Amino acid sequence: GTFFLVDMNAFFAAIEQRCNPFLQGKPVLVCGDPTTRTVVAAASYEARPYGVESGMSLQEALRLCPHAVLVEGNPAKYVDTAKRLHRIFLEFTPQMEVFSIDEVFLELPASADPLDTARAIKRRIMEQEGLTCSIGIAGNKLLAKLAASLQKPDGLVWIKPEDVEEVLKDLPVKKMPGIGEKTAARLEALGVKTLGELARCPEDKLLQVFGDCMSQFLHQAGLGRDETPISAFYQEPVIKSMGHSY
Repeated sequence: GTFFLVDMNAFFAAIEQRCNPFLQGKPVLVCGDPTTRTVVAAASYEARPYGVESGMSLQEALRLCPHAVLVEGNPAKYVDTAKRLHRIFLEFTPQMEVFSIDEVFLELPASADPLDTARAIKRRIMEQEGLTCSIGIAGNKLLAKLAASLQKPDGLVWIKPEDVEEVLKDLPVKKMPGIGEKTAARLEALGVKTLGELARCPEDKLLQVFGDCMSQFLHQAGLGRDETPISAFYQEPVIKSMGHSY
């Protein structure tokens, strides 16, 4: 099958900018309750060049970007927008997995043209919601998620089966979803910096450092393999996580 990951760009901040013309073109930080505003839930793309990213403490974010505009988050508004987006996706395929409030996996029917479909989805989201997204297309979920992260905002990246090795070989290991800073540091200690090197790293070497489950994942990830199916829902989609910020 062909898998998509649709990743809404700076989702909470983009919704706030759409609702309030004053915020357009400004570095916007969406945070929690103003009395305890400690964490950035979303940073608009105008705030990114300053090094601000979601999950950062507000104090740190304001040190980097003192002129940022702070907006208190409105979860109900974001959930409502997400549900409308889900309806759009379901017009293209019934195979949808809600991965987080701003990320959705889709599996396309074999008859659909991936690029045409991705462009049509992006068009619909822009026309109906005034929002941009990055879409990653690949032969499995892991690579689709990686592809979506390679071009932001408003990206469209298709990693075709014949290009997997070439795309992965020079990418730093932490680009791969599921490989965090700590794992990347432990891999680097083994002399493994890129996904190409990870693909060539003997499994028993990984097993000694990472144990059974994680070493298997890392070996497969280095080769760009992933067998996990779409865990589709059969009723109203459940939003798994609003992010820890709320």
